[in-house]
Amino acid sequence: MKRRMLMAAVVLLAGVGIAGVGTASLAAQSSTTPRTPWGDPDLQGLWTNTTTTPMERPDDLSDRETLSSEELAARDVEVAEAVSFDNISRSNVGAYNEFWVERGALIAQTSLVVDPPDGQLPLLTEQAQRRSEQFMARWLAPPASWEDMNLYDRCITRGLPGAMIPGFYNHNYLILQTPDHVVVQVEMIHDARIIPLAGRRQAQSGIPQWLGQSQGRWEGDTLVVETAGFAAKGEQRTSLGGFFLTFSGGPGSRLVERFTRLPDGTLDYRFTVTDPTIDTREWTAAIPMRPYEEPLFEYACHEGNYAMPNILAGARADEAGAAGRQER
Repeated sequence: MKRRMLMAAVVLLAGVGIAGVGTASLAAQSSTTPRTPWGDPDLQGLWTNTTTTPMERPDDLSDRETLSSEELAARDVEVAEAVSFDNISRSNVGAYNEFWVERGALIAQTSLVVDPPDGQLPLLTEQAQRRSEQFMARWLAPPASWEDMNLYDRCITRGLPGAMIPGFYNHNYLILQTPDHVVVQVEMIHDARIIPLAGRRQAQSGIPQWLGQSQGRWEGDTLVVETAGFAAKGEQRTSLGGFFLTFSGGPGSRLVERFTRLPDGTLDYRFTVTDPTIDTREWTAAIPMRPYEEPLFEYACHEGNYAMPNILAGARADEAGAAGRQER
């Protein structure tokens, strides 16, 4: 839920560089691309990637990469009704109602994952699957401590690429540029990404970080950002109703993102994840970003996180009650 106070400043932090490759089809120079005063493509402004299009392609569209405009219009209504938080029942008491969410609408793509071509995330390796199952078992059970909660519950981060994947609210972004840095301020959980550009490669700290260590460069009109150096404790994938609460890489992860401003004023944003310790193959998602008309506001997650102490207190109360019944 939005806890809104107008953001007054973005603080620049440091990043570390890694080399990589770009996408030629989106990197060609264009005379129509808006430019900064120093000549780089101008990506600055407020953007949103809200959409109800899922990460993975639904089973009933398994052979379809895109929808026609007629199909899109009809399916958009069906999906909006299906995912609505107003759908409550005895078995589903709900959380927020739809007033508080910013879902966006379907896009023509049938999934945000565009490679593999079937629109599905690749299988996890056996080791990663085992780690995931172990954590999910702890997460779905009464928590013994805060370490059994996911990073999103703890107001730490949604990780990368999680912070750049849409869900049901606050998936809005402010991009700022200088000649040697690009800043991406994420409204959800107030993540700030400070990306040094070529020529401003930072000295390696050797300290892994929640969002890794990024280095950017221009390939034609495309900003290419490569990130590695993720903290091992950040490796986590948890989902709820098809929405990834956290989606974060581990020490072996390498993320390559590409931002390209298109003639219609939107951003073509896509990323490729490579991690042989987690995924059985690399994969790519494409998530269009549109101009956003409202300002970003503070997401005061820690300040309003009453759930954390109450969940833990409730679990301890249940344990005490069970112990008392056993004694009787």
